[in-house]
Amino acid sequence: MLIDIVSVFPEYFSVLDLSLLGKAQSKGLVEVRAHNLRDWTHDVHHSVDDTPVGGGAGMVMKPAVWAECLDELLGLEPQDMPQVDPTAELWDEPVQDSAAENPGDAANPGDVANPDNTVDSADTADSAGTAGITDVADTVLIFPNPSAPLFTQRDATQLSHARHLVFGCGRYEGYDARVPRYYKARGVDVREYSIGDYVLNGGEVAVSVMLEAITRLLPGFMGNPESIVEESYTGSNALLEHLQYTRPTTWRGITVPDVLTSGDHGKVDRYRRDQALARTADIRPDLIEKLDCVALSKADRKTLIALGWEVSGRNPRKL
Repeated sequence: MLIDIVSVFPEYFSVLDLSLLGKAQSKGLVEVRAHNLRDWTHDVHHSVDDTPVGGGAGMVMKPAVWAECLDELLGLEPQDMPQVDPTAELWDEPVQDSAAENPGDAANPGDVANPDNTVDSADTADSAGTAGITDVADTVLIFPNPSAPLFTQRDATQLSHARHLVFGCGRYEGYDARVPRYYKARGVDVREYSIGDYVLNGGEVAVSVMLEAITRLLPGFMGNPESIVEESYTGSNALLEHLQYTRPTTWRGITVPDVLTSGDHGKVDRYRRDQALARTADIRPDLIEKLDCVALSKADRKTLIALGWEVSGRNPRKL
């Protein structure tokens, strides 16, 4: 996987050389390149922002600077797209097929972005690694945005199959809203994500969060791949994970639950599953409401009933 990150503080991403992501880069599983957006400016001050159209506080990042940078990273030539609605929500806006007029700009753009937000499998990647990945059909362009849909484990899983990810880090009042809409109209799979109901100074932290969630799912990234199988938010019937403990079994007078030291693996598995259901019902009941009752075991349904849920329908319902 090739990852390009555009920021006015590219040095922020030196942290990606640490820990497992650093090892993945050393092994050639992933290549991360951080770019300074100011390298695509032409004025003496290297300005990347201007005042908002219509007035208001703060500054907005200029589309012309972003366009020069992204055109180069995506291998696109400049092209006017006057039919793009600058007010349309990005995730609802249809993709325009621009390859008919500019066959060198995109390959099969209709296959790039789709209603299910799926990403072409990395199985199609050649053995040459990340070298030469410039086709927009292989690329997902991502902008962190606190006003966008929430980034989830499902999104991380989908994006872990992409060959090329390009992240744009906004600053100030953010980037000009026409930028992502323009590239979506050019046939690029463009996505905006929020990582939570709060606002940060810039997109760098959010990009780091998304990158860690995505790259740890790459084959060969984790030393023990089984460690990601039963995590929170993972799988079709996702739950919060049960609590974890280690030795000593008694620490400062606090003893781990007896069932975990019983040696009965069946009882341990059931205890952990029940705790996952109980914790999810207490902390994230919205996840319980999304469970498929048909896929739940008899023991799962019994636990949910005891927790005050009705499980005879398609999805659990709080009584």
